[in-house]
Amino acid sequence: MSTAWRIGVDTSRCIGTSICAGTAPEHFRLVGGLSAPLADVVAPADVILDAADSCPVEAITVHDASDDRLIAPQE
Repeated sequence: MSTAWRIGVDTSRCIGTSICAGTAPEHFRLVGGLSAPLADVVAPADVILDAADSCPVEAITVHDASDDRLIAPQE
């Protein structure tokens, strides 16, 4: 099991819906109308997966920080 996740946001895909910031405000905020993670590496939390899976353009990715395995979005 992962002990740390790396959160990424592809700002070229983000359309600024703020679903991520509404779902996980302790992990995401809007900067200039686009999503930005508050920290690059975080402790695993279901709310982060919810935010990634809720993004309508799949701009948010979550990877295992130790081996770079993609955790979300689910395919």
